[in-house]
Amino acid sequence: MNTQTLLINGQRLQETIEDFAGFGGTINGGVTRLALSEADINARAHFKSLCEETGMTVKCDDMGNMYARLDGLENNRPPLVIGSHLDSVEKGGKFDGALGVIAGLEIVRTLRENDIKPRMPIVVMNITNEEGARFEPSMMSSGVLSGWFDKHRMMQAKDAQGTLFKDALLDSGYEGSEGNRLKEAQCFLELHIEQGPILESEQLSIGVVEAVMGMVCYQLEVTGASNHAGTTPMKYRKDALFAANDLITEIRQEMDKLDDNLVYTMGRMNLTPNIHTVIPNKVVFTLEARHQDMETIRQVEKIIQNLKHTQEKNGCHVKADKLWGRKTVQFDEDCINLFEEAAEKMGYPYKRMVSGAGHDAQFMAANIPTAMIFVPSKNGISHSEEEFTRPEDLVKGVNVLLQAIISLVK
Repeated sequence: MNTQTLLINGQRLQETIEDFAGFGGTINGGVTRLALSEADINARAHFKSLCEETGMTVKCDDMGNMYARLDGLENNRPPLVIGSHLDSVEKGGKFDGALGVIAGLEIVRTLRENDIKPRMPIVVMNITNEEGARFEPSMMSSGVLSGWFDKHRMMQAKDAQGTLFKDALLDSGYEGSEGNRLKEAQCFLELHIEQGPILESEQLSIGVVEAVMGMVCYQLEVTGASNHAGTTPMKYRKDALFAANDLITEIRQEMDKLDDNLVYTMGRMNLTPNIHTVIPNKVVFTLEARHQDMETIRQVEKIIQNLKHTQEKNGCHVKADKLWGRKTVQFDEDCINLFEEAAEKMGYPYKRMVSGAGHDAQFMAANIPTAMIFVPSKNGISHSEEEFTRPEDLVKGVNVLLQAIISLVK
């Protein structure tokens, strides 16, 4: 058989996606499958069963990461790893994460039914708690594998009900040995929906991801003084909300002078005492900014610090604390080229692009040659029950991944 024209079974891919969507499926067609919940445990069991039916062996590491391995002709060589995650956010979609795991399964099925024996082993990986929707932080387990997160601290993470991650992992039955961790690989390849509008708006089938944006997150606290809303003249007020509103306006004006590709969000705000008859005495809000160029991120931080000092007005005090940040992660150029060649071979329109969202691949890239591809998201929607990618786009994404893998393993 000419492996250059080998294609996956699109109907089977779609059926498998719908199959997994039943684990934690919502009445509106979405998925709630929080990490190590009953729905996630059932999805894991189903994944394990399907992989074993396809001739793979499955084991877990100490973070609950699952490794389904298909032996190759030279089993002493590092494996080629395809991976993503099966957990979801609450009332999320059926494609985010799950597509990347199911794509790996479909590729192995395709190789097996066409009697193609890979040179090196192929591993399909389900990574635990990518979303961080139940246990924070997100990308917890890939962060531990890369050395970015401390395992002991991650084990102490609690969900909203007070359950520790370590207890949920033990109860799940998917806690394995630290010796099973992925330590080396030929490469790590991840297929994901874009979660944004670019590919659809430009009528492209494939996004070849060359980097994950760097980002920074600050918490800004504006402190004033509470008083009666009816008896305090305006000129005597120390209104924290008014001062915060002025600060937000100035931040936006300064941020918008930077690069057009900068994205920033003020996603969380709390004010006290939050009573309609009382002047607010404190407002706390977050500011998160993302950009590929770390110099732009440094300019963002400079703006925050400068405005912090200029906003000491109206009797209010402004405090800015950096919560966390990350550098831009560049993916492996050889892997990127591999995806470009595969897209060209298939005749699918594509572009190089940068991911604004975080993915496990960014941590895997610390130790393993890594790259990602995206397929379009309808209306750019994700983390929602309305999340949708057309079946033909799903098939194209997996076919590009298949062709890239064939070029490595044949």
